[in-house]
Amino acid sequence: MSEPTALLLLPRLRVQNANAICGPLSWGFPAPTAFTGFVHALERRLARDQALGFTGVGIICHGFAPQVFQPAGKHTQVFRLTRNPVGKDGTTQALVEEGRAHMEVSLVIAVRDYLSAGKGQRFAEEVMEIVQGMRLAGGSILPKREGKRFDAQWWPMAEDIEGQREVLRKFRRRLLPGFALVEREDRLAQRLSELRERAPTTTALDALLDMTRLNYEPDCPDPDKPEESKWGIRKRPGWLVPLPVGYAALSPLHRGGEVKNTRDESTPFRFVESIYSLGEWVSPHRFNHLDQLLWRNEADPDRGIYRCINHYSQTLETAVDGIA
Repeated sequence: MSEPTALLLLPRLRVQNANAICGPLSWGFPAPTAFTGFVHALERRLARDQALGFTGVGIICHGFAPQVFQPAGKHTQVFRLTRNPVGKDGTTQALVEEGRAHMEVSLVIAVRDYLSAGKGQRFAEEVMEIVQGMRLAGGSILPKREGKRFDAQWWPMAEDIEGQREVLRKFRRRLLPGFALVEREDRLAQRLSELRERAPTTTALDALLDMTRLNYEPDCPDPDKPEESKWGIRKRPGWLVPLPVGYAALSPLHRGGEVKNTRDESTPFRFVESIYSLGEWVSPHRFNHLDQLLWRNEADPDRGIYRCINHYSQTLETAVDGIA
């Protein structure tokens, strides 16, 4: 993967009615595939006029409001759903649940090709105009607000390591306050190893559920009575969430048009299921390497794997400290 020559910042995008059900086991913030797909669609639109390539996208959330409510007398929340038309017999038609959420996000797009600072800023402004007519995670992007902080920004990357660190040090301030979504498969693997010491048949799904649910345990110390323990919630090593990161094949690859009712009859088709991993929300001021922020697409058709990857865990140990 080539190193980016610049960063394109689309700050504070307000998205209305984004998809909040991005996997069969979880709901909440849209999956990284929604954002990499958005950047891919943007790149294809720009290819008509300019041959600029994108190499990744960083996802920073500033606000998230799921459209849910709590019915009277209930202890759980449900989605606010649209009512389907009444059928011929006067009864309500079957309902397909659709979770929606409003959110405010900033996208950091890594640009592969070189542009001068002046041309890059004009390009960023053109991109922002195009983005206003697109959809992100199934939601509508609201008009851009007035003010310099809401304008698209072009950040050229330096050629030397020290210069890149200086750019990142200044750039990450533009992402605050907010939280960036990263992948923590290292913590998932560590927890799986710990659980298998007690139960060898433990699966990765068991470890994922163990790390993302609320675990009430009886061995929490009581500050008022140090000699005794009480029931309490196990503390998590960070803001961890279950995260759909892509798809795994369930069938061989079929030729275009071989399977009925597909979206595109000229493109090969295969049935897939979701791939889950462990995600974490991290404050942008903690990043000391650009790869910690970016998500990229990765496909291995021979193995039937189509997923997004983030190198936060891999670069965490090797990144140079002391640039904060």
